[in-house]
Amino acid sequence: METLDTVRAEALDAVGAAADLDALEQVRVRELGKKGRLTLLLKSLGGLDAEARKAAGQALNVAKEALAAAIEARKGELARTALESRLAGEKLDITLPVRPEMRGSIHPISQTIDEVIAIFGEMGFTVAEGPDIEDDWHNFTALNIPPEHPARQEMDTFYLPGTRDGHRLVLRTHTSPVQIRTMCRQPPPLRIIAPGRTYRCDSDATHSPMFHQVEGLVIDETTHMGHLKGCLIEFLRAYFAIDDLPVRFRPSHFPFTEPSAEVDIGCSRTRGSLKIGHGSDWLEILGCGMVNPKVLKACGIDAERYQGFAFGVGLERITMLKHGIPDLRTFFESDLRWLRHYGFSALDVPSLAFGLAP
Repeated sequence: METLDTVRAEALDAVGAAADLDALEQVRVRELGKKGRLTLLLKSLGGLDAEARKAAGQALNVAKEALAAAIEARKGELARTALESRLAGEKLDITLPVRPEMRGSIHPISQTIDEVIAIFGEMGFTVAEGPDIEDDWHNFTALNIPPEHPARQEMDTFYLPGTRDGHRLVLRTHTSPVQIRTMCRQPPPLRIIAPGRTYRCDSDATHSPMFHQVEGLVIDETTHMGHLKGCLIEFLRAYFAIDDLPVRFRPSHFPFTEPSAEVDIGCSRTRGSLKIGHGSDWLEILGCGMVNPKVLKACGIDAERYQGFAFGVGLERITMLKHGIPDLRTFFESDLRWLRHYGFSALDVPSLAFGLAP
């Protein structure tokens, strides 16, 4: 039978000679496994007397611990050698150009909404929101729109099946219902804008079944037409970034305001191109007026004590004018080439302090 000293010496030599982790594992199994040489020596101690078995057992345990420690030390050496070899073989060429990464763009409408909020936010307005699906009362009746008004016809408005509290359901035709809900929910004074989606039965180069509006509302005890004019003039000049942009107000009619006005801005038309600013022509841009007392009464507001103004502007319209976008339909075609051309960086956050969209 092999002696302990012989087995130990041979095992330690084999550990030192192991060239890789697989070879080292084979040495461990051959010496310390269930049928390993040191294991067999331990099993042979049963034939010795008590004193001899005790001495031989201690020697075997010392040998096993020494061999196990040698195996762990050799394993660390081999692991370091393998890592160094891998690092030497897997070099990264930092001179190569990085892979191009596509960056997303902010849609022009989203950018315009942020610009409008930034401008009116500086004037003390807060943003109000409401549902896209409205009932007839909030969308028409409370706004003093009579039953025979063309906007109530099936050819102009998307009606939904069913009713709510006895009123027909409709995809809102403007964001004015947000004004009604705000006036019914909280008492004056009020100073809000309501940006959002609206829906009408139109579809061509200048109309879409879905589009965006922003409407504004101010209700208090002292607001008058002069405040309305000053507010809208400052908004238009800030949005188009023209400090002396010509603005004029023309008498008009809306059921929900009295008196009412259309707002025009100065422009010039030469050789088929339109330029916003000083010129010999005018361009209609939005509608406005003083809130009709009937609207205030419908919302439970004392029309003898409170008054105010309201306005509304199409966001696609002012976006097209500012950025030279010729066709409204392209806003909704999901063409990535169009978005890369007209879109904005996510870092171009509009503000009056640092500038609106370039």
